[in-house]
Amino acid sequence: MAQKIKAATVLKNEKIHKLLLLVTLFIGNSIVNISHAATLKVCYDQWPPMTIFPSEASSARGFVIDILHEIYTSKGYKIEYYEVPLARGLDMVANGDCDMLPEYLFSKNSEKDFEYATQATFSYTAAFIVRHDDPWIYNGVKSIKGKRIATGPGWDYSSLSVDYQNYITNLNNASFVEVLSGNDDVVERILHMIKESRVDLYADNILVLQYVMNRLNLNDELKIVQPGLEKKMVEMPIFSKKIPTTKRQELIKIWNEGRLSIKGKKEEMFINKYNVTF
Repeated sequence: MAQKIKAATVLKNEKIHKLLLLVTLFIGNSIVNISHAATLKVCYDQWPPMTIFPSEASSARGFVIDILHEIYTSKGYKIEYYEVPLARGLDMVANGDCDMLPEYLFSKNSEKDFEYATQATFSYTAAFIVRHDDPWIYNGVKSIKGKRIATGPGWDYSSLSVDYQNYITNLNNASFVEVLSGNDDVVERILHMIKESRVDLYADNILVLQYVMNRLNLNDELKIVQPGLEKKMVEMPIFSKKIPTTKRQELIKIWNEGRLSIKGKKEEMFINKYNVTF
């Protein structure tokens, strides 16, 4: 009987030893995998509801960042976010301090510093916003003559309408163009100015207009007018050319395939979370 007990004890100890060995190997592998998890450094600017800087009041980062997060974390990436003005973000990507920036208008002049993905982040419709009782509609540059137009310093609409851009930058029209400088609240200030009849109209991404109108509760005072400017605003992700080519191509491939997979109902789910819709 004693020998049987001894044999059983030895067998039990061997099983415990094997179990402990398996647990140790599992924990070790997990630690190695965590420590070697790929990190994606993302620069982005404030452009709600697409990209938003989180605050104490809200952790929301915007639906573009939500989509980016879904695409790369599903492939095992950890993401570091850098909330910076657009100009600084572009510099950081060009210098390799950030791996990518999720939205930037396509420009051949930028190709020397960045590489664009194939799949666009989004193609946005540009619309106008006016006072609710204003019957005005956009019918080319001739329809904005005599109207007081709001814009920001250096804002370039040429990818949407060369004629519109030429009109607002023409010094002969300077008395009809109000240029507002500032940081994140420029669009909000413009909408209040339209409400107060200090300017007449403003053109922007239709989702931006919806979001700010909802945020400021101005849907009874203002309205969105379509058609807007002639072309859509096609925003593309850009990737740093300081990244080794193999890694950069892998990041671009993950984006292209991931963005294609997030279409239709899934895309709408991300957008509708911010109470806006195309």
